[in-house]
Amino acid sequence: MNLSHIDELDAIELADGFVWRPVRRHFGIQAFGTNAYTSGASGRIVEEHTEDRLGHEELYLVLRGRVRFTVDGNEHELGPGQLVFVRDPALRRGAVAVTDDAAVLAVGGKPGEPHEISAWEYVFLAVPDLQAGRHGEAKRLLEEGLEAKPGNPAILYNLACAEALSGEREAALEHLGTAVAAEDRFRAAAQDDEDFASIRDDPRFPR
Repeated sequence: MNLSHIDELDAIELADGFVWRPVRRHFGIQAFGTNAYTSGASGRIVEEHTEDRLGHEELYLVLRGRVRFTVDGNEHELGPGQLVFVRDPALRRGAVAVTDDAAVLAVGGKPGEPHEISAWEYVFLAVPDLQAGRHGEAKRLLEEGLEAKPGNPAILYNLACAEALSGEREAALEHLGTAVAAEDRFRAAAQDDEDFASIRDDPRFPR
């Protein structure tokens, strides 16, 4: 048995302003997805998203504080011990903290199938290293993700970011091109991404 407190877990603040606490990774859980979230400066605690890509059902539990969830346009303010279950992956959901101490636990998975670790987990893990200029460590985490999720375009895109920032021009162009070929949405994302400033002048850069 392993014991831990939510505040002892890594606290990774992400671009949308929420703070990710990697519960699944901390314990090495394989049977289901679970993570905790606290709020950052923006007050956001659960990013606005759907589960269309993964097909997950999701359950959220407010651990402390008060949180205002918006699910399919409907707002619900919840306090400690209250739960919200979102069965339909297509419904847009998100939440903001009403109190500074708010914390939420999320559990998710696709009905009837063994759990697969989501690609975004590896991307989120690499964010602090990318922001701090630790490009080698970011690459290590993203390459670990590619071993688990071969060819995943989101991981390839972020690996290309790390490579471009560390001066690995050829590798960055190759991985970015592969990501764009797999999912064209990364073409638009790359146009204004400052991580690619060093390779944007190359004729092979996807336009």
